[in-house]
Amino acid sequence: RVRTGSGGRYRVFTPYWRALKDQMPPPLPLQTPEQIVVPDIRINSNVLSGWALLPVSPDWSIGFDIWTPGEEGARAALRDFLPKLEAYDETRNLPSMEGISRLSPHLHFGEISPATIWHHAARKARSAAEPWLRQVGWRDFAANVIDISPKYGCENGRDLGEDFAWRAGLAADRDFRAWTKGQTGYPIVDAGMRELWATGVMHNRVRMIAASFLIKHLLIDWRCGERWFWNTLLDADYGSNAVNWQWVAGTGSDSNPFGRIMAPLLQSRKFDAGDYIRRWVPELAEVEGDAVHDPHEAGIAVPGYPAPLIGHREARARALAAIAGN
Repeated sequence: RVRTGSGGRYRVFTPYWRALKDQMPPPLPLQTPEQIVVPDIRINSNVLSGWALLPVSPDWSIGFDIWTPGEEGARAALRDFLPKLEAYDETRNLPSMEGISRLSPHLHFGEISPATIWHHAARKARSAAEPWLRQVGWRDFAANVIDISPKYGCENGRDLGEDFAWRAGLAADRDFRAWTKGQTGYPIVDAGMRELWATGVMHNRVRMIAASFLIKHLLIDWRCGERWFWNTLLDADYGSNAVNWQWVAGTGSDSNPFGRIMAPLLQSRKFDAGDYIRRWVPELAEVEGDAVHDPHEAGIAVPGYPAPLIGHREARARALAAIAGN
């Protein structure tokens, strides 16, 4: 465990990361054993598919085949990512590019260890590996936070009181359903939510945009979003999920202030040329140029695609008023 100089626990990431780096490199992973002696025990077994547990119409698992579970799949994903490592800091925020490792499900299920990742990355890219290894360190930091505060996934860490005026009722329920279905009228948010439903994953930059939109534009309790991600993400990890949601909400032990409100359209234009949106929101596939980020503002009527649930200026003013009255 990473400890402070006085033996305490870290609740803020930056000093945690500095202390963790001081302990590096981690021990080398154990070598693969030459053989494993299996006891000669006969066990009656069944084929899982024979239990008819999974629906076949519709097949909910379509899209999940982008993952190859197991240690071999994890090592293959690491091998595929390492050549991209030197460009990671430039490409990691671009959802239309394969600039991220997609190792999080493998890490979550113990199919590859952080130590293995560290040694391979350090050998491949040395100092250029730090931005990515910092993200791996954030995952360990999240586990550290949950170890300190086991209820972090359901209780505010700081700042917002439990009596904060989150929206509730029929209108809030309607907006939440629109968010889960990718029908908010904000293309970058909708693209991310649809990617999540189709594949079980969502690009990290878009996760932040979608989470911020739910919390600060719709004023819906972050715990509703945390539960939705928990139930839909293939890499759902209790620590990472809770810490990331509280970071966005401004309620965590290490987080952005609630009043720092992300502008979805600015984020969309900065990080997506439109390819990601057109892929996951097919209604907008034929919308050209910058209008794909906000067809409603551009005056383009798109059949089947909704108008924004709320304008950015109105949402920002409402959120700031809510925090001022807390």
